[in-house]
Amino acid sequence: MITRRRAGLAAAAVATLALTAACGSSDNQSAGTTTTDNVQPAGQGTSAYGYGSSGSGQGSDGYGGQAGGDSGKPAATGPSAGTLALHQDAKLGPVVTDSKGMTLYRFDKDTAEPPKSNCSGSCATTWPPVPADGSSAPAGIAKSALGSVTRADGTKQLTIGGWPAYRYVKDTKAGDTKGQGVGGTWNALTAEGKKAVAQEPTDVSVLNQPELGQILVDGNGMTLYRFNKDSAWPMKFGCNDACLDTWKPAKPADRSKLKGIAPKLISTVTRPDGIRQLAVDCWPVYTFTGDKQPGDINGQGKMGLWFAVSKDGKKLTTTP
Repeated sequence: MITRRRAGLAAAAVATLALTAACGSSDNQSAGTTTTDNVQPAGQGTSAYGYGSSGSGQGSDGYGGQAGGDSGKPAATGPSAGTLALHQDAKLGPVVTDSKGMTLYRFDKDTAEPPKSNCSGSCATTWPPVPADGSSAPAGIAKSALGSVTRADGTKQLTIGGWPAYRYVKDTKAGDTKGQGVGGTWNALTAEGKKAVAQEPTDVSVLNQPELGQILVDGNGMTLYRFNKDSAWPMKFGCNDACLDTWKPAKPADRSKLKGIAPKLISTVTRPDGIRQLAVDCWPVYTFTGDKQPGDINGQGKMGLWFAVSKDGKKLTTTP
């Protein structure tokens, strides 16, 4: 009898531990993040911020196309976005992310003029609003594009180009864009607050940089520069040897993969070491290792010799 009772108590303890583990715990919460409830049903997804996924994320049950009812309680907004970033998505081009690389979205049923959020209640559980406090713009996003809107529950939500910004609970790692197109009403945000849309890959395109205007970028969205000590005709390369550790020759471009620039301005030159390099209006162009994301212009005006290139192939001498 004693043996059977001990066995029964052991089995009950194991069952209790298994149930606790299945419901989750606070161990996977980000440091310093406060949530109202860390417990989620077994099998639910968890984002980088510990959000529990609600619904399928598709159609009305996942709040892809509905605004959702207002529960009267503040939405679980999660942490501040910090310094925003532009991530070059392979299908969408540059999209806005928070400081951890999580994609930010806009909702078609919101408004930008004036800014208003129409996603609350259960909708805001699936699409947590991004807090306005603590958010700042990187080089590729105009500071004037950032703002805030007061939600019905009294909290302040970040806006980009007037559009309230959200994260998506099914995005679990940096660079995920699983919320793109959900319900036909949710889209990743561009630097101007517009909808990100699918586009063909490009080798050279035009980016609207807040301080310099329209500049040329490579297929990764990185700024292209030209060097005053090079020359177009006769062809001369002033950046060699150690210089190339910092300034990388841009790869040649396919003229069928251009966007916003006249094909006649694009050519390929061969360097003395045999490397083939992209040229714009006959000038060799480079990327700068000090630039880390689309819109960065850390190389602009370096030593008074390095300058970004306009969509017309001219050097831009404006210094930020």
